Amino acid sequence: MWEMSSLKRSSDLFEAYRDLKYLLNRGYRKKVALSFVANHYKLTLKQRHLLARCVFSDSEIEERRKKLVEASFLEGRTLGIDGFNVLITLESLMEGRAVLCEDGLVRDLKYQRGYRMSEKTEHMLETMISFLSTLEPCEVVFLYDKGVSRSGEIARLTREVLRRHGLKGEAMAVPSPDYELKNFGVVSTSDIGIISRVAHVFDLPRVLGKVLAIRPKMLEEILTGASLDRL
Repeated sequence: MWEMSSLKRSSDLFEAYRDLKYLLNRGYRKKVALSFVANHYKLTLKQRHLLARCVFSDSEIEERRKKLVEASFLEGRTLGIDGFNVLITLESLMEGRAVLCEDGLVRDLKYQRGYRMSEKTEHMLETMISFLSTLEPCEVVFLYDKGVSRSGEIARLTREVLRRHGLKGEAMAVPSPDYELKNFGVVSTSDIGIISRVAHVFDLPRVLGKVLAIRPKMLEEILTGASLDRL
């Protein structure tokens, strides 16, 4: 997190950010505060989405950052993975379309409902599972939303990749990944609802991005003038 005073006023987006931060820190509900601010500054849909995904009250930021763990924490532990959330975020990071948000988590800004399986899917799974195997977790469990198209097929592919890398784990399509993931001690997700119910969060896309030297966009850069066009 940075001090707002260190940022230069450069756009309506930055002014909207400052107003939203003030309201959130005063206890206003985010949906109400964001709607008010976005309408006042006539923000685009993409600008609204950025603020919704990446801006939080100071107390929320502090609480979430305390839950973030680094790679070494996984040794000997079981990791629950929010399958589609992590796949979409990792793909976005590789495409240069992910943002490091105020709470320290990398998030995508795609308006994507569900997940579209493609030729990238196996490569993303290979990349993340190969990396996870070096961290020596006790087990990794991928949970995919059963309601999403081809979730069973992606779960089967995930199991194949796990076996190829000799990593103990499982991949399942379940009716409610959110419900299942709250039972894990360490979870990989950027979903706020899940994060609020678990003790530890491992931001797999962010950590893997560091290893691969792939840098997410910084919220500060966007607020001070970087283009949102490619995000």
